[in-house]
Amino acid sequence: MAATLTNPLRVGLRQERVIPPQCLIVFGASGDLTHRKLIPALFELFLQRRLPSEFAVLGCARRPWSDEIFRQTMAERLQPAIAAHPQSWEQFSQGLFYEPVDLQQPEHLVRLAQRLEQVDRQRATRGERTFYLSVSPAFYGSGARALAGAGLLADRQRSRLVIEKPFGTDYASAQQLNRVVRSCGQENQIFRIDHYLGKETVQNIMVLRFANSIFEPLWNRNHISSVQITAAETVGVEQRASYYEQSGALKDMVQNHLTQMLALTAMEPPGRFEPESIRNEKAKVLQAAHLASPEQPWTCCVRGQYGSGGTAERPMASYRHEPGVDPHSTTETYVAVKLFIDNWRWQGVPFYLRTGKHLAKRLSEVTLTFRDAPVRLFDAAAGGVSANQFVIRIQPNEGATFRFEVKAPGSGMRSRPISMNFSYDDSFGEPSDEGYVRLLADAMLGDPTLFTRSDEVEAAWRLYTPILEGLKQSPDKFPAYPYEAGTWGPAESDELLARDGLLWRRP
Repeated sequence: MAATLTNPLRVGLRQERVIPPQCLIVFGASGDLTHRKLIPALFELFLQRRLPSEFAVLGCARRPWSDEIFRQTMAERLQPAIAAHPQSWEQFSQGLFYEPVDLQQPEHLVRLAQRLEQVDRQRATRGERTFYLSVSPAFYGSGARALAGAGLLADRQRSRLVIEKPFGTDYASAQQLNRVVRSCGQENQIFRIDHYLGKETVQNIMVLRFANSIFEPLWNRNHISSVQITAAETVGVEQRASYYEQSGALKDMVQNHLTQMLALTAMEPPGRFEPESIRNEKAKVLQAAHLASPEQPWTCCVRGQYGSGGTAERPMASYRHEPGVDPHSTTETYVAVKLFIDNWRWQGVPFYLRTGKHLAKRLSEVTLTFRDAPVRLFDAAAGGVSANQFVIRIQPNEGATFRFEVKAPGSGMRSRPISMNFSYDDSFGEPSDEGYVRLLADAMLGDPTLFTRSDEVEAAWRLYTPILEGLKQSPDKFPAYPYEAGTWGPAESDELLARDGLLWRRP
């Protein structure tokens, strides 16, 4: 019989760490995140055989559900994934439990502790517990205090606390929240989640840089002229208007997701691949970063707000006409900022970050543009010679593209740009895990590598403080320029780069 052909790049895949016996306690279990992200991620870990048999999920919320109602609700909302694995779901769902809990009621915490002891005995979880605060950000501090006050975080080796973003609303509130959670447990017990760090291609930034000798010598101001980091969405605010009106694009995306990608792109090589070494280098980058003009932040920040657009078949309402939005709102749905990093590697290299809703295409990517050749020897076949670019595609079509010049066919010596592509799906033959799969696994393993440390969070908020203060003190200097839904944002964003003789990359 002929040998079965296999993709050599798949060798070694799925040799993952197995999560130890434990109970995951999810507060806010009746909310959207639980059935949309958390339970699907846990079920995927179960299908990958990474969850032990001694594992349980205890959902907690104020609704008076029972274990059976919780299981049925999750099953209804996880179709059709369950339809493909009905027997696996039946086995997995036996580890789902529910306890009505209001974290502001001390007697509920007493009952929760008793239920956890019962689950420990029933599922043999050995007292290992990960508490997940999937609640309103306003309750992060009080929730942590309640758990600590009930003694549920006292075991520093076997109890962990996962906190969703946003972690604070500005620098001062982030500092205060850090003080609160650090008074409830040690830093190694606190896992501040940023789901972008769970994406395979975000983690791949480190591997591309530090596992390949061809990249690292070029990854600096001597060879790179500028860096663009983009996170574009084609959807509007959908059902998140009440939250978005209070946050806007700067707080919702730039301060956390894009800034974390900036840190990974610009960090120095860690001394070794261990959590604190990596987080030390990320923190150093954020502490060295600053707006291009902190004294006049309106000159290096462009805000925008989408208007109506689309087609007759697919019309798109303006932001101000979305349900729940103030008809006179000045909240930004698009923001672009220009930053610098004052260190030896990046001095003088501009970093441009942009994000927006209802843009022309859904994508997240990091684009490094290399300096021009010192002497141009060849004419370009079409227009001017284009700069070499290395594009790391975070989503969709995860992978990387390297753009460079080659000789155009024909008798002349003219150049033309081509692209060399790497795709995760094509190379490995299977899609990447969703970010929460990796992050939940790491949290339960006690691995903080992909979670933000307290000094990282504070440095990220400090970076954008001039903009946030400017919006309060001089809002007229930060207008939200209108742009048509389905385009690439306001023209003023293009002008931000045009002043430096640059263009945004258009995929």
